[in-house]
Amino acid sequence: MKKHNDQVIDKLLNSVGRHNPVYKIWIAVLLVIISIGCFAYYRQLRLGLVVTSMRDYTSWGIYISNFVFFVAVSLIGSLVSSILKLAKVKWSYPLTRISEIIAVAAIICAAVIIIVDMGRPDRFFNVILYGRIQSPIIWDVLVIMTYLVISVLLLYLPMLPDIALCRDRLKHVAQWKQKMYKFLALNWQNKPGQLNRLKKTSTILEIMVIPVAFAIHTITSWLFATTWRPGWDSTNLGPYFVSGAFMLGGAVIIIAMFFIRKTFKLEDFITNEHFDKMGKILVLLSLVYLYFNINEYLGPAFKMVGVEGEHITELFSGDYAAMYWLVQIPGLMLPILFLVFKRGRKPFNIMIISFFILMGAWFKRFLIVIPSLQHPYLPIQDVDESYLHYYPSWEEWAITLASFAGVLLIITLLLKLFPIIPIQEYIHHQNKVEDQSNEI
Repeated sequence: MKKHNDQVIDKLLNSVGRHNPVYKIWIAVLLVIISIGCFAYYRQLRLGLVVTSMRDYTSWGIYISNFVFFVAVSLIGSLVSSILKLAKVKWSYPLTRISEIIAVAAIICAAVIIIVDMGRPDRFFNVILYGRIQSPIIWDVLVIMTYLVISVLLLYLPMLPDIALCRDRLKHVAQWKQKMYKFLALNWQNKPGQLNRLKKTSTILEIMVIPVAFAIHTITSWLFATTWRPGWDSTNLGPYFVSGAFMLGGAVIIIAMFFIRKTFKLEDFITNEHFDKMGKILVLLSLVYLYFNINEYLGPAFKMVGVEGEHITELFSGDYAAMYWLVQIPGLMLPILFLVFKRGRKPFNIMIISFFILMGAWFKRFLIVIPSLQHPYLPIQDVDESYLHYYPSWEEWAITLASFAGVLLIITLLLKLFPIIPIQEYIHHQNKVEDQSNEI
């Protein structure tokens, strides 16, 4: 068994520290995109928010859409690494670190994009220094900071045994990496006392992250629900946002599973069964989200009163109809129909379906923000024509692409610096399964 465990460790450590040409090209592409985004942000800082297409009507644009999107993606950490782990769903263990890395990358970029949205980022600290408890904005800042800290700890602490393996076995890597592993390992020796404390701490974090994860998206929804705009004046927004976030998170982890398995040749660890089971979870999450979608639009569509009616008409058959039905049909209904069948849950098929869900989720966040702002209850008289429409400027698109590149860059670097599969955890559970088999 020891020989088998050593083979597993060597295979899972194989990807750490080895850089092929494709990896370098990928990093270079991401850095170019981020550099263009930084230039666009420099222009925004220098000239002001006038370089964007945001005006008095559309005071929030795709920056806020991206913020809500990234917050939704970050909930995948609590779904896989906490809920499934606490429920002792054993097949999910190889996916926990992937989900935690995605969660950390997404919440970091969510925090960055909300600062980008501010015309004066130097005034961000005023939100904390002079925050009003009556405002959901201060709640959102506090819960995002809390979720970020817990997510980083939930990623880092269970990784200590694997970092120690990197410290002890990776002698071929650069000197700075060896020093980094030695520092981050915190003198981990795999002693029973250390393992016991780590298990207790991890369990506490896994429990803590669940209410914080629900709170972060619920409070984000309150930023909309407490603002008097058509489409936002709803008590449904909290569970609506949370259910949509879990659905998006499920799709993101499936996409990550597919490309990570293919890139690092982890077919023995991330199997077809993992895709099948994640597909079943995604069906359940999609059905829950479909219910809240029907609940969200059925009431206003039945009444069609005033500005609410104009807002619904704009979505169903107006300027935003193509995007709205793209979200509802390929992004929600068709995935449910395909994933019900086993063939739809094959790795490549479910990855394509998840991309449609991902695309629909981003468009959905756009639809939550923009059309509502375009139909205020108290319209301004004799405004400039540009106020009545919103088409993001190149600076907004460049910063948006840079934020996505930032998420991918963080994920890529973490995957290259640390083992993707929790090695010690995986071996422990495999040994338990073998021992139970031998007893039988």
